[in-house]
Amino acid sequence: MKIAVIGTGYVGLVSGTCFSEFGHEVICVDKDVKKIENLKKGIVPIFEPGLDTMVVRNAEAGRLDFTTDLAEAMDGAAAVFIAVGTPSRRGDGHADLSYVMAAVDEIAALIKSYTVVVTKSTVPVGTGREIKARLSAKLSTDMFDVASNPEFLREGAAIEDFMRPDRVVCGVENERAQGVLKELYRPLFLNETPVIFTSRETAEVVKYAANAFLATKISFINEMADLCERVGADVQEVAKGIGLDKRIGSKFLHAGPGYGGSCFPKDTRALVRSADDAGVDLKIVRAVVDVNEERKRAMAAKVIGGCGGSVAGKKIAVLGLTFKPNTDDMRESPSLDILPALQKAGAEIHAFDPKGMEEAKHLLPGVHFANDPYETMIGADALVIVTEWNQFRALDLGRVKDLMKSPVMIDLRNIYGRADLASHGFHYTGIGR
Repeated sequence: MKIAVIGTGYVGLVSGTCFSEFGHEVICVDKDVKKIENLKKGIVPIFEPGLDTMVVRNAEAGRLDFTTDLAEAMDGAAAVFIAVGTPSRRGDGHADLSYVMAAVDEIAALIKSYTVVVTKSTVPVGTGREIKARLSAKLSTDMFDVASNPEFLREGAAIEDFMRPDRVVCGVENERAQGVLKELYRPLFLNETPVIFTSRETAEVVKYAANAFLATKISFINEMADLCERVGADVQEVAKGIGLDKRIGSKFLHAGPGYGGSCFPKDTRALVRSADDAGVDLKIVRAVVDVNEERKRAMAAKVIGGCGGSVAGKKIAVLGLTFKPNTDDMRESPSLDILPALQKAGAEIHAFDPKGMEEAKHLLPGVHFANDPYETMIGADALVIVTEWNQFRALDLGRVKDLMKSPVMIDLRNIYGRADLASHGFHYTGIGR
């Protein structure tokens, strides 16, 4: 089956490439000429483990191509996926649907035979209905259907999530559209992956509800960490104690500096705004958003406390800048709140991240970027771990201590233990411990 994918950002590129791995003919479309030229050469614009190899393999097999010409991509396509950005709209937190609707208008002018228009982008409930109305103003309704097929991709594990997902959710109106999506996901049916068909509105809510629930777990355990610090408990043991309850589960119960990335922040804000429009006050989700914003701001104070109450004139070594490991994504990373606050307090920041520094250079002016983790530590008054990359988990602590001016570690991800650091002569500050 031939499909077109509009947008070669994270969701569009991963989804299109994985569909081609299923054996479908896929053409990914983007207006960025340079990006398309690079993709045709096998140069992938994002870091996602295994994606570059998969892109090259499927392109060489003739199943995956890239173009700036939507008409070329849609010619003979059974489905067109909209996978453009839906960032938070400035000022009110609503999802900005301008890119989605611009794509819809272009699609409307190019549909020549029955086509399923599928939203892969995360969109508020009711967007599918709006897209249908927009297309209906220009086309006969027997020429198209509109479906919702939300993505559930974790950055750093996106290929595994697409190829072996927990579930696939498809919001459709009729059996005709359902048949197209069934064929697209046929390899997963053979693997007995749960493929759930719902109404469009239900599918749209499922995506937001899933992200809001996971964000809630993060904010919850971060609040428990604050309590643990005050009463002498250990949040990691608390997380284990509740996570072994199968009704709760252990995932997303890792205390830290707050969530970031391309999904949780904007999706929780957009869900609150959509609910407001519907006359529903989502008190829990609203609190999750507030707790997370406060959390990120509070981390600079935690670092300053770990440094004895002041960082003025001190050199601070920072390991990790991206919002999570195994990605180069800096969007709404806690580092973007923490590092500027430390600079404002008088600190000199030297930082290293395995994949995020190119983007960070544009976002964190005044930060000195090192070539490796140990370079950041030379003469440092404190070491701060912001992102839990694997290569930071087994640092040579003897070497670290020798390089630093003062043996102080503030571990915002709890990847080390107090006893281990104490045995090496470090003053250690963790989260919720």
